[in-house]
Amino acid sequence: MEQLLTEIPRHYTAIAEWGSCLLFVLLLRHRFSRGKMIGISAGALVLQIAFLVLTGDVPLAFWIPCMAFAVMLMYVYIYSVCDIRRADAVYFGIQAFVVAEFMASLHWQIIGFSWMMDVAVPIWAEWIFLLVIYGGIWFALWGLLHKHVPKDGRMHIRRQECVSALIIGIAVFTIGNVSFLSIQTPFSGQYAFDIVNIRTLVNLGGVAMLYAHMVQCCEIRVREELEAVHNVLQNQYLQYRQSKESIDLINYKYHDLKHQITVLRSMENAEERGEFLDKMEADIRTYELQNKTGNKILDTVLTSKSVMCARSDITFTCVADGTLVDFMDTTDICSIFGNALDNAIECEKKIADREKRLIHTTVSRQRDFLMIKVENYFEGQLKYRGNAPVTTKKDKKVHGYGIKSMRYTADKYGGAVSIQANDNWFEIKVLIPLPKEKRQA
Repeated sequence: MEQLLTEIPRHYTAIAEWGSCLLFVLLLRHRFSRGKMIGISAGALVLQIAFLVLTGDVPLAFWIPCMAFAVMLMYVYIYSVCDIRRADAVYFGIQAFVVAEFMASLHWQIIGFSWMMDVAVPIWAEWIFLLVIYGGIWFALWGLLHKHVPKDGRMHIRRQECVSALIIGIAVFTIGNVSFLSIQTPFSGQYAFDIVNIRTLVNLGGVAMLYAHMVQCCEIRVREELEAVHNVLQNQYLQYRQSKESIDLINYKYHDLKHQITVLRSMENAEERGEFLDKMEADIRTYELQNKTGNKILDTVLTSKSVMCARSDITFTCVADGTLVDFMDTTDICSIFGNALDNAIECEKKIADREKRLIHTTVSRQRDFLMIKVENYFEGQLKYRGNAPVTTKKDKKVHGYGIKSMRYTADKYGGAVSIQANDNWFEIKVLIPLPKEKRQA
């Protein structure tokens, strides 16, 4: 009886390890279709059970290496089916292992308690207990974890966070199982049920610590992302302020030059002077790209981007009713239009054929909604990660917040951002409910 209490059946442990991996697999982003996921998961379950059962009678010296290999199988399962980084897979593999140890230990402790009370537990009852306990822990953790795992299924775990989780996992496993190696330690139990109690309680503490660690990591990511989005908003607003000052100065110079040219043309000039003046007028027209939409903030942003397009030989067209965005804050207008047009301009600069460099912007009403649409011609294949395109810029960490900033701003007004690409046209569409006073009767 003493030995049976301390030895959890290997196939029960294997099921716990597989089930805890499945918990995180379902929380994260997948690499494959549902059919492939089911096939790979079934194969992982068979492999986990086969390995643990076949190594059940190995000498004590090989017990730790076998456990390490079992954890490696858990890592391989998570990493093979989830579209995550290796560090993330290691992190969730550690979490899954500690959860599995707690599942298996609690289940077997209840079985052992029944034996100690001289209650015979048939095999079918053991399996019912297993389903109830494993399932209860699984769904409880699902309810806790799914609130914290990012929507894109990526935690972006750093090396030091992974190392700290690994230290917690090793400490929990060591203290929980030290009684198997020696009873002459402060953390050992001398009797079988004491050993089971220690293992269950230590594993429960490990689950709690790793959960708290994960929540902290998620909160850090959220703060960093909000800060990055805020920086994008501020940068777009600063660009607006700088553009407004520059455009005002250009307008003054433009009108002065027009008067000077008029005076010069009234004089007797040589043919070369006439050609020079024609060229001078052509250059000045670059700065006459004023947009009159009915909203001064939107006019400034569009004019600034028009100048950028003209300098890069990009054909920019705009049909906009600026009065529809009057209810929006200055920084929000700058964020949506600035980020959308910056992305479009950067894409067009990469197109070799200058005649294909096209951007079109529309601001219109669709029933009781404001619709902002920015379209640009693009070449090549567009890859998506979730509902956002994968950035083509080299620094993946720095970039990508423009779209997030737009989504954040649209969400502020109860709206949404959609992105699609068809027939060499990339389209960003923002749909925002109009205030009551702007809605059609």
